[in-house]
Amino acid sequence: MARCMPNRAILVTPPRRARPIASRVGAFVMRADPPPPGEGELPEFLQFTFSGLTVGAVYALVALGFTLIYNSSDVINFAQGEFVMLGGMTTVFLGLAGVPLPLAACLAIVFTVIVGLALHRFAIEPARGASAVVLIIITIGASIFLRGAAQVVFDKRFHSLPPWFGNDPIRFGGAAILPQSLVVLAGAVVIVVLLWAFIDRTLLGKAIVATAANQLAARLVGINPRRIVGLSFAISAAIGAVAGILIAPITLTSYDVGTLLALKGFAAAMLGGMGSALGAVVGGLLLGLLEAFAAGYLSSQYKDAVAFLVILIVLFAMPRGLFGRASVERV
Repeated sequence: MARCMPNRAILVTPPRRARPIASRVGAFVMRADPPPPGEGELPEFLQFTFSGLTVGAVYALVALGFTLIYNSSDVINFAQGEFVMLGGMTTVFLGLAGVPLPLAACLAIVFTVIVGLALHRFAIEPARGASAVVLIIITIGASIFLRGAAQVVFDKRFHSLPPWFGNDPIRFGGAAILPQSLVVLAGAVVIVVLLWAFIDRTLLGKAIVATAANQLAARLVGINPRRIVGLSFAISAAIGAVAGILIAPITLTSYDVGTLLALKGFAAAMLGGMGSALGAVVGGLLLGLLEAFAAGYLSSQYKDAVAFLVILIVLFAMPRGLFGRASVERV
């Protein structure tokens, strides 16, 4: 005789299908099918690796935003996560309003860039010359303001975008890879390559490097540091918006996803070395892998704690990160 079950949510999973273990923000882990006898845990390991690289690519993009702004202005922008939120949420609501999704994504990127420029013009620029603590508090206040404004303009519910190439997973070595995961990885690679080409091959990119090295010397050779810093905010906002659009089909997006993304992007930037673009990419991928393995082999409850543990370890053991350089100040 069947017993009455208590009133609770039950996740019914079809047998022998890839089972997602996901949260609103963080590692999206697909549990692989039970391996046939003799295959060991390789499919599970591959599954966690693919999932970690996917979410790690998003952390890398957020960390790149931190790095760009920090290099040009010495500001740690904790509103970087809100750029990711604005990209995803704006695309969702423009799509709901009937705008074709490709156009909605482009408009969302433009809108987020405008928000980034406004943040620099009305929040950072007036506080020029203030201490690092003051600037950090300003960016935290800007993050709270953007989150509150998004709550009013959008809503408090969770939203998702349709995947670009369907939901049917791709099988590889017993693991299941979502096509959108490959889109995220490819998008991150394209952004990193384009950013490298812009910094290394264009005059504006070289101006950013010169401003990061010495603002006074850059001003003496005709570079306007104020405009360069504003450009850095615009590029960082665009990168964040693209990250939000790419990840929205995999994880849910809402008005408050930016806070945790900013903390994890900051952890990735610190792990790689604050100010190092290569370190931001490597740190983001490593953090994503650590989260995926922690969620898969330990418990998904510990996943979000990994970023904070990384911050503590970096602060105590290697304050410069993996690729950071010692700062030298002439006195």
